[in-house]
Amino acid sequence: MGIWARVSILGTLAFCVHQKRVALAELRREKTQYSSDRHQLELKLVQVIFRHGARTPLRPIPKAEQVEWHPTLLEVPAQTQFDYTVTDLSGGPKPHSPYEDQYKKTTLKGGVIAGQLTKVGMQQMFELGERLRRSYVEKINFLSPVFKPSEVFVRSTNIVRNLESTRCLLAGLFQQHKEGPITIVTDEASTEILYPNYQNCQRLKHLSRGKMESVLLQPGISDDLKMIREEMGIDSEKPVDFFLLLDNIFAEQIHDLPSCPVLKNFLKTIERRSIDSMIYLLEHNSREVLQMCVGPLLYAVHENIMKAIDPSSPATEARKLILYAAHDVTLIPLLMALGIFDHKWPPYAADVTVELYQHQQSKEWFAHLSYHGEEQLVRGCRAELCPLEEFLNALSHYAVSPEEYSVLCSQMDKNQTNS
Repeated sequence: MGIWARVSILGTLAFCVHQKRVALAELRREKTQYSSDRHQLELKLVQVIFRHGARTPLRPIPKAEQVEWHPTLLEVPAQTQFDYTVTDLSGGPKPHSPYEDQYKKTTLKGGVIAGQLTKVGMQQMFELGERLRRSYVEKINFLSPVFKPSEVFVRSTNIVRNLESTRCLLAGLFQQHKEGPITIVTDEASTEILYPNYQNCQRLKHLSRGKMESVLLQPGISDDLKMIREEMGIDSEKPVDFFLLLDNIFAEQIHDLPSCPVLKNFLKTIERRSIDSMIYLLEHNSREVLQMCVGPLLYAVHENIMKAIDPSSPATEARKLILYAAHDVTLIPLLMALGIFDHKWPPYAADVTVELYQHQQSKEWFAHLSYHGEEQLVRGCRAELCPLEEFLNALSHYAVSPEEYSVLCSQMDKNQTNS
């Protein structure tokens, strides 16, 4: 290579480095500008999507030694009491919950039912409510100190642990004070958008068909599962996967119950392989799969923002807080879609909080997102305090309207048509 070619390459590299420094400096200036202007920002809307509090396992591990789940674990702390009613989305009677029917079929050793919110979980949710109170009642006086139906919209999946988690959160947030009834709206299981809905979305069901079996055959996952099975003395014919192991060890540890020594020793492996399994099931962050999993929820978040910016009625204008009670299987694809998944299983009572701000002078709009109380840089945003256009653009990549969701879920490929 001639000397001038080398000089040219070095010059090009130097120019690239210079441009990168300029871009980084510009980004730092913008971040500093946004940070210094924060005192001029007016909070307009808060949306919180949260996982329920700690619960009993969904299913016991099929082994001889079972952990005892005593009914005292379900006692309700007095400070979490708060009366509420549940309706469907139209204000009609509470829909039937097939999931609760399923949980009632499993009684754990000690006499409690599977999948139930515990005293520990209730306290976790109460503390999340207290954290929200500190942020939005005491610190900036955004919400009223008592619950007002005009200010707060509450939606939950139709599962008791989520309804009860919401009750505890509201009790902590409003210290059991209210002006008007608390209504939690929910939907039929078949059309729920607060978790990936394999009943309602036939294409999602088709794509996932067989994946739960094939994930157990993946290199690494298969070997580790076989090793843990053997260490625990679990028969190879009994249905066990990493989700079951993680569910039990997390539940046992949060309640200070004696876990199997093998589970304790392999906790990190179990969590890592559970994440690997989930990523495999979600087809390695496939846009189409994420759209079908959380697209309708992201669309709802987007629509709530647009209504807050241009309210069409006094009722819409009065709305300040929107709560969505969801699940770990909601949060994982949601975090993936936002580009902030940390490859850790969402803990009980984890929350994704989206704040909408308007600058009092420039009238510009901004969004700010936090996960489990820590602010996050959403993919596609130049700063944690994200210009709204950038934030909505990030959402639009995965958000789908009800009509788009219907089309997406009904798409058939040749293999599916012929099957």
